Amino acid sequence: MPTISKEDYLKTIFNQRIEKNGMVTTSRLAEVLEISNAATSEMAKKLSDEGFVQYQKYKGLDLTGEGEKIALEVIRRHRLWELFLMKVLNLSWSEVHDEAEMLEHTTTDFLINKIDEYLKYPQFDPHGSPIPGKNGEMPLQPFIMPLNQTESGKSYFVKRVADENSELVNYFSKIGLLIDSEIFIKQKFSFDNSIIINVRNVDITLSEKVCKSIFVIPNNP
Repeated sequence: MPTISKEDYLKTIFNQRIEKNGMVTTSRLAEVLEISNAATSEMAKKLSDEGFVQYQKYKGLDLTGEGEKIALEVIRRHRLWELFLMKVLNLSWSEVHDEAEMLEHTTTDFLINKIDEYLKYPQFDPHGSPIPGKNGEMPLQPFIMPLNQTESGKSYFVKRVADENSELVNYFSKIGLLIDSEIFIKQKFSFDNSIIINVRNVDITLSEKVCKSIFVIPNNP
């Protein structure tokens, strides 16, 4: 079983591969994990030698079957813990991510399966991300798009938000931008890719970076 640091690498490769729809570059991995490119390249080589990733220098990384299995196990533990902490212990959705980051590495399969059973086998975590089943299967989910790919003059429902930054998630709570919230795209600005949205009859301007952390589906597509 990989060490904690290796689990984080594998989990991040899986998540970034989904977002980027392909191989993950070591520079992108270094950016997300907030470490040096040299450290990322060194770990990529180790993971490749151990059979967890396929690594092509200057091209990027992808998970092997064994690497993906471990990544899904970590993601499953993380997302179930987030939901448990929020539903049972009443933590806010901006607090659960950091706690789950620690718990995901120390929880046994027995305990996480009991948590899954207690929560009645949920399919999505508090931030809208799918929860893998105990055999690695993913629940069916609607096609979602980042907010910056929406059209002006149309309304959408929020279905997922990136949860890595607790300050950002807390901001979403303050402005009422929660899962299943309806938002209306009032205006998009090409000069800086910011967007004015209307949530609960309040106009809010969001930066390009923030828009990339919000995923939506059209209202009456």
